[in-house]
Amino acid sequence: MEILFSDESIVACVKEVGLDAEHALPEALRQLLGGDIFPVHRLDQNVGGVMVYARTKAAAAEVSRAIQEGRMEKEYVALVHGTPPERGDWQDLLWKDVRRNKVFVVTRQRAGVKEARLEFSRLSAGPESLVRIRLHTGRSHQIRVQFASRGFPLVGDHKYGARDSSPAPMLYSCKIRLPLGGKTLTFEKLPPWA
Repeated sequence: MEILFSDESIVACVKEVGLDAEHALPEALRQLLGGDIFPVHRLDQNVGGVMVYARTKAAAAEVSRAIQEGRMEKEYVALVHGTPPERGDWQDLLWKDVRRNKVFVVTRQRAGVKEARLEFSRLSAGPESLVRIRLHTGRSHQIRVQFASRGFPLVGDHKYGARDSSPAPMLYSCKIRLPLGGKTLTFEKLPPWA
C-alpha cells in the first residue's frame, strides 16, 4: 500500500482495486502505522485511488465536517465508452434501489431521491475517452450512473451497461484537497492507464 502522507491527525494512501475501504484498508493501516484509524469517506471496493483516513476522533470530526460542508474537493479520472462533450456540469436526481444495489437517474423528487452534481472535462476522445471529474456531491455510484445514463458507461462497468472484457470500472480517485488545521492539504495520484 502506498502512503502519500501521514501525520498525527490523518493518513492519505492509495487504495488498491478490490480492497474494502471501510474494514480491510483501515485494518491494514492500523497494522502498518499503529494506533486508531477512522474511515471518513468511502470508495467502492471495485474502484481504486486516493483516500484519507483520520487518526484521531478530533481529526475525524474535522474532516467529516469539511465533507458535510462541501469543503473537501474530490477529483476522479475515468475511461468511458464513446465521446462525451468536451466539458460538462451535470445535475441529476438519483434514486438507489437498495435491494439491487443499483442507482437510477429519475425525473421527479420522491422519497429517497438525492440531488447529484459533477463537473468534467474530456482529456482524450475516441471510441474510449478519458475524462477528469470533479465531484460536488458524493452519492453512491454517482459518476458511474451519471455517465451511463447519457450513453457513456465506464469501461468495465458491467452493472451500468458496459459490454467489454475489463474486470472492473475504469474509475480512479485521483485527487483530494482538504482543509485541515488551518492549512489546505492536497493529495494526488494518477493510475497507469490515465
